[in-house]
Amino acid sequence: MFAIVNIAGQQFKVKQNDELFVHRLSGNAGDKVEFSEVLMVSNDGNITVGNNAKKVSAEILDHLKGDKVIIFHKKRRKGYQKKNGHRQCLTKIKINEIA
Repeated sequence: MFAIVNIAGQQFKVKQNDELFVHRLSGNAGDKVEFSEVLMVSNDGNITVGNNAKKVSAEILDHLKGDKVIIFHKKRRKGYQKKNGHRQCLTKIKINEIA
């Protein structure tokens, strides 16, 4: 059984006991969260499209930052260069059940 669910503006294919990284969610480690925007559910070949009172419950495991992404701008022969970096704030969650 799997579901396609919208979490923090992104769509994820989730199964029970999956651990995944999503954009930063509000809450502390150990808190339970529910996602009610379920787009599709597949249960052994029976596909249900749309939100028919389905919910996905998960647990927040940890808040962390992703890998550093380096942004480098340069204009050749002009003496202009700029280096910048960014680390995305992420939340690690574990899917408990698809109800």
